[in-house]
Amino acid sequence: MRIASACRLILCAFPSSAFQPRPRRLVLGFSSFVGQHNVLTPLVSMSEPPLKRQAVAGLGTDSMDTTPASEAFLPLPTKAEISEKASDLRRLRSRVNSSTGETKEKLKETIAKEEETYKLMKLGPNRASQIKGAITTALKKIKTRQASTAPSVDGPEDVENAQLEKEVEALKAEYERTFGVSYSTVRSNKRRSLKNSTEPIDPLTPPPPPEAFADYVGGVDLSEGFRFELVHQSKKSGARVGRIHTAHGIINTPAFVPVGTNAALKAVSAEIAKDAKTQLMFVNTYHMLVHPGADVVEKAGGVHKFMNRDDPIITDSGGFQVFSLASTSGEDGPELKKKSKRNENGGGTLVKVSEEGTLFRSYHNGKLIELTPESSVAAQKQLGSDIIIPLDELPPYHVSEQRLKESVFLSHRWEARSLLAHLKNPNAAAGHRQAMYAVIHGGTNQELRGLSVDYLSSLPFDGYAIGGSLGKDREEMLELLRWLLPRLPKDKPNHLLGIADIPSVQAVVPLGVDTMDACHPTRIARHGTLLSKQGDVKINSGIYLEDFGPIDPEVETIPYSRSYVHHLFKQNEPLAMSLASEHNLRWMNALMVDVRAKIMRDEI
Repeated sequence: MRIASACRLILCAFPSSAFQPRPRRLVLGFSSFVGQHNVLTPLVSMSEPPLKRQAVAGLGTDSMDTTPASEAFLPLPTKAEISEKASDLRRLRSRVNSSTGETKEKLKETIAKEEETYKLMKLGPNRASQIKGAITTALKKIKTRQASTAPSVDGPEDVENAQLEKEVEALKAEYERTFGVSYSTVRSNKRRSLKNSTEPIDPLTPPPPPEAFADYVGGVDLSEGFRFELVHQSKKSGARVGRIHTAHGIINTPAFVPVGTNAALKAVSAEIAKDAKTQLMFVNTYHMLVHPGADVVEKAGGVHKFMNRDDPIITDSGGFQVFSLASTSGEDGPELKKKSKRNENGGGTLVKVSEEGTLFRSYHNGKLIELTPESSVAAQKQLGSDIIIPLDELPPYHVSEQRLKESVFLSHRWEARSLLAHLKNPNAAAGHRQAMYAVIHGGTNQELRGLSVDYLSSLPFDGYAIGGSLGKDREEMLELLRWLLPRLPKDKPNHLLGIADIPSVQAVVPLGVDTMDACHPTRIARHGTLLSKQGDVKINSGIYLEDFGPIDPEVETIPYSRSYVHHLFKQNEPLAMSLASEHNLRWMNALMVDVRAKIMRDEI
């Protein structure tokens, strides 16, 4: 009923005299008026009234509008753009009531124009769907007839199929005139580069050898603007204190790295993060690509200026979010790094994985985004972080050894391509030197992890990140790290991806981990858990109603009592999450200062 009602509304929008009877099918025209009315034109620049609607009858080429494609081009509006236009209209209507005189009349004129634009925008997707539906129906009929009838020469079936094929071609021609792109391109361009640019290859094809990078080693001073300095190696364990020199400052290691997913620590401003002595911050490329887009950040002068942070930033490739958001979650390990089982038959936002890269659907507006090793590096160049990560695959949890091996080889080929793209210009778009860390893969398989270390350490990467699944629990993770970390080059920094809860930090630092990231401290803060040396403070508990002492008597963080923060949470005040997040951030940074001091004294 809803579909039928919608069709009647669309039909009512066109004069009845414009339609001519045709056999089998009637298709509404749209191309004759869209050429001079760009629905994506910003509100302030709308000055010309829309053209009067004209319908195009029939399916034959003789009845089609002959407006050149260049004049009829109309980018098909997305649902998000249509919704935004509706919001603009609501804002304009609300302004009319508070306006007077000439201003009010001008607003009414603008509203009238924008209402017409809104109608056209809503009609565009309907028209595209009508054409696509008609083509699909005709092609299905042709296929059914061909499968169910015996071959004949000029029989009735052939005549019918010929007529259907003629109608399909006419519809495709109208689509091209209307939307400025061929129908065949629309059907294939979403996957074209991933589908056509890659020949089928053996999944165990080895990556490029180190010799492939010989032209860059020695030709580019890879230490300029980025270097690692070992300050002290503990005599008691594998723990070490170091300094990572970047274009935006020095990172004293070991260091905790908070995650600012959208170029912001949730509930914590950049000024507070700096005052809390946050040395390095993690920003997710995937989320920045989805919104606002790497181009916007580049125009702002890079992610440092965009978020007002003049300290080091690390960005990932975007691959982790592509794969993890296409997964169904399994159990969390004690190390708080989520394990997942990806539905490889579809679902989530991941559309395709191939040798070329990945294709995923934006959670923001449904747009398909292609992420390849080269495009990921290009995006991170635009963002302008200090440390960038190459594209890698995050295989599903509990896969077969063969599948894991194929994933490791694919990640190696992607990482090699990423490194080549990076070395062609090691600088960010903003001009400063960027470093690239390799990502060590192989799951819990020591043979594959060793293979990954051997290959990636032979290439001119600036550091090494440890990624992928590290085991079902913390003990399995530690067993793997005890074996893995001594095999990494000592003259370069390492980073543990996604694991930095307190027990894990205390366990991995003695093994030699330099930096580690996690959103855990700020996430639990927003839910009312505050860190302290006496144990977690569940601030929502009624026992803190009259507790006027500091959050942690041994660590100076925020100048507010437990009672006050308890009150804020109970009253659902936004300030509660801000203060709790600030406390946990300051507490983690203070913990790392203490850890570095103990390593210097060989106590760790």
